[in-house]
Amino acid sequence: MADLQTPLVRPKRKKVLVDYLVQFRWILVIFVVLPASALIYFNIYLGDMWSAMKSEKKRQKEHEENVQKVVKRLKQRNPKKDGLVCTARKPWIAVGMRNVDYKRARHFEVDLSAFRNILEIDPERMVAKVEPLVNMGQISRATCPMNLSLAVVAELDDLTVGGLINGYGIEGSSHIYGLFSDTVVALEIVLADGRVVRATKDNEYSDLFYGVPWSQGTLGFLVSAEIKLIPIKEYMRLTYTPVKGPLKEVAQAYADAVAPRDGDPAKVPDFVEGMVYSATEGVMMTGVYASKEEAKKKGNKINSVGWWFKPWFYQHAQTALKKGEFVEYIPTREYYHRHTRCLYWEGKLILPFGDQFWFRFLFGWLMPPKVSLLKATQGDAIRNYYHDNHVIQDMLVPLYKVGDALEFVHHEMEVYPLWLCPHRLFKLPVKTMIYPEPGFEHHQRQGDTSYAQMFTDVGVYYTPACIFRGEEFDGAESVKRLEQWLIENHSYQPQYAVTELNEKDFWRMFDASHYEHCRQKYGAVGTFMSVYYKSKKGRKSEKEVQEAEAAILEPAYADEA
Repeated sequence: MADLQTPLVRPKRKKVLVDYLVQFRWILVIFVVLPASALIYFNIYLGDMWSAMKSEKKRQKEHEENVQKVVKRLKQRNPKKDGLVCTARKPWIAVGMRNVDYKRARHFEVDLSAFRNILEIDPERMVAKVEPLVNMGQISRATCPMNLSLAVVAELDDLTVGGLINGYGIEGSSHIYGLFSDTVVALEIVLADGRVVRATKDNEYSDLFYGVPWSQGTLGFLVSAEIKLIPIKEYMRLTYTPVKGPLKEVAQAYADAVAPRDGDPAKVPDFVEGMVYSATEGVMMTGVYASKEEAKKKGNKINSVGWWFKPWFYQHAQTALKKGEFVEYIPTREYYHRHTRCLYWEGKLILPFGDQFWFRFLFGWLMPPKVSLLKATQGDAIRNYYHDNHVIQDMLVPLYKVGDALEFVHHEMEVYPLWLCPHRLFKLPVKTMIYPEPGFEHHQRQGDTSYAQMFTDVGVYYTPACIFRGEEFDGAESVKRLEQWLIENHSYQPQYAVTELNEKDFWRMFDASHYEHCRQKYGAVGTFMSVYYKSKKGRKSEKEVQEAEAAILEPAYADEA
């Protein structure tokens, strides 16, 4: 690895019109996106309150009626005339950054917009039954007052249950519970032929249960899910620990926070998160649930980070680099959504002065801008600019390779801050699209157990430093090198991100065997597009759709090593 303190020498780039459009985009955001976002959020909140006022029996009845509408719509499709099936959701509504341009080709739409209700919260079974468009803010608002929570609550309010199950979801508790999909108890799915089935890990549809995660909705329509609940307390006792040194030492300090070296399970915190601010500095945060009585004891500091005027969380955590380790108590629900208001640190690019006290105090209550509105107002030129000059990627790497991943990102992209979040990757009864390294259990590496390998999400979300220096950056080539690094290191990339993988390399990164088994068994072939085709970058033409339908029975597999 090259000297990390010496950035790569890149040629200077000339500014073009789109540079100025991006630079002054904050005008559109302040006067259009933020007010519109606030109205949408308020309308959603009213809808949630209206739904909560209905009885569980009535919500379940409406759910069953809506499921039958989906079944009826699917049966109206003529396979010879109509295109592949997809949801009627507009492409820009998705939170992910990839181009969902497959909907610009011929397709058959099914409307799932009614599926956004919490159907039941069962404290006895410790299960929440929800529809796929229920988001994290909605469900934490309902469960936290009951001192209950989903085992994994993804940070951003807008992330939906359906997206987190069909795609990818993680939180600081994932080093205990795994990814969001690992906390699912049962799935209700409408199959291609209109059958409605309930899949669990031990019933006749167990193969479908294990096949849905990472499938991007290409095996059937998810219409409800039963998800594990856990008991919680009112506050999170959060310890901020600064780390200074080379990236390998930062990575080791992070690993020690995830899995104490003495192996004492009593020392494993409820939440772990790391933020790396430079090639020599990071802050590790460990959280433990705490009661209201403990938090309010004399001498303890309570920090309600959810107030609109509060400093953005990543900047607040960064203060540990100057003042040293400190402890504070954060209301649990506010801790869950600590990154929502500033969209991690992307808010700094969208509103360069958004972190200033005067803006936070006067307009912070309007934050965050709704990601779907940001996408809807950016146009092709700005969208392509971000693809070329910006990075939105997650690298899921084994814990023992985090140091290597940090050095790779620094050398290749020089993006800071970086987000570190651990998660268990369980050894399941079947080999799903993502799986631990073969034989991992025999190495007894830090954080691993006999039944799960400890992985980490290295979140790379920002503009590379070379762009700020006025130098060239080839986003596509950089992502290609990142994806090859992931393949070579048994690591993964969530499919919401921009990908440059061809089909062969896609199936080198992911395992196709169980997924294709489910595609064939449950009639998805010829009805739903394949997950690669859905993730593929760029527009999909009518011809491509026809070719995909014709060739869908012959997926490209990687050559055997």
